[in-house]
Amino acid sequence: MESPSPGPLGLSNGPQALQGGIEESGGTQFEGGGSSSSGAGSPGPPGVLKPVQSPLCADTPRRNSSSSSPSERPRQKLSRKAASSANLLLRSGSTESSRGGKDPLSSPGGPGSRRSNYNLGISVKMFLRGRPITMYIPSGIRSLEELPIGPPPETLSLDWVYGYRGRDSRSNLFVLRSGEVVYFIACVVVLYRPGGGPGGPGGGGQRHYRGHSDCVRCLAVHPDGVRVASGQMAGVDKDGKPLQPVVHVWDSGTLVKLQEIGLGAFERGVGALAFSIVDRGAFLCVVDDSNEHMLSVWDCSRGTKLAEIKSTNDSVLAVGFSPRDSSCIVTSGKSHVHFWNWSGAAGVPGNGTLTRKQGVFGKYKKPKFIPCFVFLPDGDILTGDSEGNILTWGRSLSDSKTPGRGGAKETYGIVAQEHAHEGSIFALCLLRDGTVLSGGGRDRRLVQWGPGLEALQEAEIPEHFGAVRAIAEGPGSELLVGTTKNALLRGDLAQGFTPVIQGHTDELWGLCTHPSQNRFLTCGHDRQLCLWDGEGHALAWSIDLKETGLCADFHPSGAVVAVGLHTGRWLVLDTETRDIMSDITDGNEQLSVVRYSPDGMYLAIGSHDNMIYIYSISGDGAKSSRFGRCVGHSSFITHLDWSKDGNFIMSNSGDYEILYWDVAAGCKLLRNRYESRDREWATYTCVLGFHVYGVWPDGSDGTDINSLCRSHNERVVAVADDFCKVHLFQYPCARAKAPSRIYSGHGSHVTSVRFTHDDSHLVSLGGKDASIFQWRVLGAGGAALAPATPSRTPSLSPASSLDV
Repeated sequence: MESPSPGPLGLSNGPQALQGGIEESGGTQFEGGGSSSSGAGSPGPPGVLKPVQSPLCADTPRRNSSSSSPSERPRQKLSRKAASSANLLLRSGSTESSRGGKDPLSSPGGPGSRRSNYNLGISVKMFLRGRPITMYIPSGIRSLEELPIGPPPETLSLDWVYGYRGRDSRSNLFVLRSGEVVYFIACVVVLYRPGGGPGGPGGGGQRHYRGHSDCVRCLAVHPDGVRVASGQMAGVDKDGKPLQPVVHVWDSGTLVKLQEIGLGAFERGVGALAFSIVDRGAFLCVVDDSNEHMLSVWDCSRGTKLAEIKSTNDSVLAVGFSPRDSSCIVTSGKSHVHFWNWSGAAGVPGNGTLTRKQGVFGKYKKPKFIPCFVFLPDGDILTGDSEGNILTWGRSLSDSKTPGRGGAKETYGIVAQEHAHEGSIFALCLLRDGTVLSGGGRDRRLVQWGPGLEALQEAEIPEHFGAVRAIAEGPGSELLVGTTKNALLRGDLAQGFTPVIQGHTDELWGLCTHPSQNRFLTCGHDRQLCLWDGEGHALAWSIDLKETGLCADFHPSGAVVAVGLHTGRWLVLDTETRDIMSDITDGNEQLSVVRYSPDGMYLAIGSHDNMIYIYSISGDGAKSSRFGRCVGHSSFITHLDWSKDGNFIMSNSGDYEILYWDVAAGCKLLRNRYESRDREWATYTCVLGFHVYGVWPDGSDGTDINSLCRSHNERVVAVADDFCKVHLFQYPCARAKAPSRIYSGHGSHVTSVRFTHDDSHLVSLGGKDASIFQWRVLGAGGAALAPATPSRTPSLSPASSLDV
């Protein structure tokens, strides 16, 4: 356990806490740690607080205070060492007299540093970017030692993933031998059985492979229909260390990783994958995302590289082995089709060679992109290109006389062309009956082709689902279609298609959960406002906001929802009819938070213009009128919460202020923040406060935590961080570097977390990966939690500071 350096007189670094991280199964990890030491001269045992007196109130804002004293020098030295929230957590112990009773605003030690006035043991202090943040300890806490320690007994289990990565990826949709559909989003490979319901391969629902450390980019399914290869992109961890691209080969029945291929051998990411077919999937071909798009062949059972070559400086979009001859490999992409001959039949590492023959277009127009190709049973190859043409490539007579592995020059030439679509062809799929399906981009058509490229039948995908990205054949005549707007459709050419998986297409920020149902609402940069059914795992409805949505909140009745937009507008919509009940603009900067009071009488709107706008709300939530403004923050509003009685607001801002407001008294700023230390809060989403300061990691720069949410039963706190992780802490979390349970899966910064009304589930949003994760909250021993009963925890309310 790390030991801190001795502090100045009267100061201590707080109580001891666990340190380090403990891996759990299922991608979960314990994280946390801390240290403590009573400063020399600290009266009494560590953590024991003496009776306190209320500090003096000041009428002058602290920004005008310029007093300093020699007793502040030890604190100045501490604050200059680092901007760490944990190492610089101080237990205030100064008993000196104050000149005005003001809190310091700037970092101690520099010009204009302020003297603090704290009674012994009434507050704790943390620093973010050298700035002190003072939080007052509730009067009911006699000792910090009585607060909970260790990770919470509750755990999370990934229940459902909303979304599908079709917007910018290929090779992302297959059907396994079990009948499950396999696809990916963020760092998770999803195994989905249409029809819904819980369970594994026999019961429907979703299962998840979560072995990757960064976003998955491509998939390949072994000829046995059980094993899966998935390739990830490069990334960095929270310490800035690189995460290398790698391919995982894993068992879809057990979700156990069988082989890790190419760690350290690929650059930027894995762009395309393919198993060999004729030799029962003994080999795997990989194309990475480096400048040269390195093409390599690997032994699947040993994980050894057999051959490697620079393919092209142009992007490579698809790769595949010939189903008749593993020595023939085809790649396609930007302005090229390449036919490769691999002479590594013996499978000896490093003993094989790859030679390339470029496809010649001759009299046919050379397209800008060839996104897809498919092998026909007779050995010919069909390619789909950006001109909307399907080209048939066949071997020349001289080459066809020398078949077999390692045979002589096997080149292909174009023997036929069919204009199939308006715009690019994104997908080709060979069906079991020998016919071929093509999927169009601009025209969104699915066309079935018979021998000689004779069109047999077709269907059109509705516009709001986007273009066809991938096609997979299900049981019978059933087809699965992935689209560029991140939807997964199920159906057939005769009856049409219906969505089974849907998702957002751009960065997500807005999230709120229904007050009495297992439903939640999301919005983001794709301008879509979506209401999700958490029990049916389906999209209930969506509307186009025409602008970026950044925040939302349900009225306590659940009848209406308020949505804050990027331009300063905010809307109130009826959740049943989707009609807009109010459309109001406050300022011209983005809104970061909207929150109804517990009784539904007020709506608070936090803006990037540094103000909180308060509106009076009618009983049904449909009508609103301006009540007042909370003016006093010196930076944009980031988070806010209402007190349980609906009269007060606690708010955080971009410069790490914690302010308190008396709304009932006319939106008055409460300058004596000490008096708010025992106030109880209906929700706790503010990331700064006494009860949650332990969630901040060591060395934080103040932007590491994007969202925080206390459960309704007030037992745990969920945290969304900037490093793709969801954390679960005990509540209150008032120990430096508190331990937590850590859950991975998101491939981008996690922007928001919220518990459902009964605390049975937690919902988390990925930022750039546009994913929505629904986690099941489990109690000790993995049992489902009983419905939440909101508790009133006396004296465990957020802390406050003097005079802002």
